[in-house]
Amino acid sequence: MTTDRPLISVIVPVYNIKEYLPRCVESICRQTYENLEVLLVDDGSSDGTGQLCDQLSAQDSRIRVFHKENGGSSSARNLGIRESKGQYLGFVDSDDYISADMYERLLEGLLKYRVPIAQVGRDEIDENGDRRPDICIPPKQEEQIASADFLRELLLHKGDCSFCTKLVDKRLFQDREFPLGVLNEDFHLLVKMLPEIEGILSLPGYSYHVFYRMGSNTRKQGKNAFSRVYGDNVDNADMIAKMVEQTYPELKKIALRFGMFQRLDYLLHVPISLMNRENDQYQRIVSHVRRHWLKGMRNPYLTGKNKIYLTLFAVTPKGIRQLHRRFKGIEQ
Repeated sequence: MTTDRPLISVIVPVYNIKEYLPRCVESICRQTYENLEVLLVDDGSSDGTGQLCDQLSAQDSRIRVFHKENGGSSSARNLGIRESKGQYLGFVDSDDYISADMYERLLEGLLKYRVPIAQVGRDEIDENGDRRPDICIPPKQEEQIASADFLRELLLHKGDCSFCTKLVDKRLFQDREFPLGVLNEDFHLLVKMLPEIEGILSLPGYSYHVFYRMGSNTRKQGKNAFSRVYGDNVDNADMIAKMVEQTYPELKKIALRFGMFQRLDYLLHVPISLMNRENDQYQRIVSHVRRHWLKGMRNPYLTGKNKIYLTLFAVTPKGIRQLHRRFKGIEQ
């Protein structure tokens, strides 16, 4: 193993994933950059995945395993951060896999441009082996993106907030953790780092490969399912509004667009059965849409379609969803 180059710690939260974990771990261990450690954090698995972690560790001395009670992906990542020995941290989800040169490319970029975060493109492969449409399109050549510009792209839903596509200087995690009990935790943590750095390096190409499973906790598994991610996204929008007010005032209109868009997303997905007076979050979201409707109509970053939906939801949110269901053939 090469020891005269920085150590990279790759943290993998693991929970009941026996079928896909070997592919994930193998893709990390075959990296062209060999001076790395792999931290498998077993988050209370009950299907034998914990034992599989121990078996994989016996095959490669760079793999370290930690077993803990179930607490969610964020708690597993946080344990990995505390136990990591590397100067740089990477994160891989246990059902995904990475290209062999991913971390070598990312580290070379960090050292070349002296930035604390570098990222690469990702693609998504579904359970049938088909590639899904790109969420984010990587640049055609290396690109340094200033923090304000990167935040702007995130708020326009063009940027990539995932820590899985990134290599990060561990010092950015000092006194900082992934939030517990929420989804879209990557966005929540990344935007808090941005004011502390000058920017992010973005590399061309697709090196991180997402395996799109309908069983993942942020994806609907049934027509009546409602992931709390929609509500968490609204909370993130409120956090962003305060941050922009203090740090990036030039992004205020874009932050308003972001907040309205996230609320529309909530209103388009919340089951009609939950659109009632007892649902405090629903009531707050409708109230916000109505109070800020005029600003939304004047916002240049909201599309005409966005504004039509804002108007309809401001007038009769439940009625619009009932019509939407009828025309879309959705049963709720």
